[in-house]
Amino acid sequence: MMPLLRRSFVIVALFASASMCRAAEPMKVGIIGLDTSHVTAFTGAINKAKDDSPLAGLRVVAAYPGGSPDISSSASRLEGFTEALRGQGVEIVDSIEALLPKVDAILLESVDGRPHLAQARVVFEANRKSEKKKPMFIDKPIAASLADTLEIFRLAAETGTPCFSTSSLRYYPGIAAVREEGAFGDIIGCMAYGPCSLEEHHPDLFWYGIHGVEVLFTIMGPGCESVQCTATPDTHVVTGVWKDGRVGTFRGIRSGKSGYGAYVFGSKAAGPTEERKGGGYGPMLAKIAEFFKTGVPPIEPAVTTELVAFMEAADESKRANGATVKLADVMAKASAAKK
Repeated sequence: MMPLLRRSFVIVALFASASMCRAAEPMKVGIIGLDTSHVTAFTGAINKAKDDSPLAGLRVVAAYPGGSPDISSSASRLEGFTEALRGQGVEIVDSIEALLPKVDAILLESVDGRPHLAQARVVFEANRKSEKKKPMFIDKPIAASLADTLEIFRLAAETGTPCFSTSSLRYYPGIAAVREEGAFGDIIGCMAYGPCSLEEHHPDLFWYGIHGVEVLFTIMGPGCESVQCTATPDTHVVTGVWKDGRVGTFRGIRSGKSGYGAYVFGSKAAGPTEERKGGGYGPMLAKIAEFFKTGVPPIEPAVTTELVAFMEAADESKRANGATVKLADVMAKASAAKK
């Protein structure tokens, strides 16, 4: 018969071994929407992450294809990306409801912003009924309207669902460094720029201009009160006035050489950001991984909501031949639309 003390050590060791096995189990990630190259890039980065990577401890295990038949860039690429995910060992399911029991966290990746609210609603309702909430990252654009954005964040708060949305540009080191390193001093103004291709089902800046708008808001911070927009076939120029009198501008490019960046005006210096320095998806994915593990969104809903209001106000200004549009007015209109 095994001595009592030795038996106690064996029992403790078995419990410790079981705990270590449980701790080693990865956090299972599910994807909604397989019509963007983000899904293959994100899955590859997460599932091949080394032990010392910020992405360690996550694994993409299942996905729901989704897709939008009236957007060619969605319909024409959906099958290819779905098969690519299957080839990466990801289980493909036929509904969001079937996806949720298999995963601990959600990447909502549908390239079309219009179905985001309906897709996210399924996650919110599941979380409403569960004590353990599944965090959800919603890729840009968070939605195809300000009204839908407000509803997404309302439901997230109501159901206790950790949720955030961003463009990868917010975390490019050359952009993030403007605020983090302080070389420009206090930010007085900014002229951000980026590609601005259009898509007929989305307000002008929602489709691709959102990346450059994210650069503008990363550098300027929140507090924009009004917007004026000038648009031609080749260019969007959107100027915002912040509540403290600072002015920030986004230039959307549809002809000639393009790229991402900004010219920053500060109390210590003025000059360009380091375009695309250390860019790519890595810095954003590190933030998403931290968010999934902690449940703490790195961006407040109010910040993303203001950014979306800026883009919607730009559309209103364009329709009004460049008239000044207050963000408070588009917020009130969007809030009324959801009642």
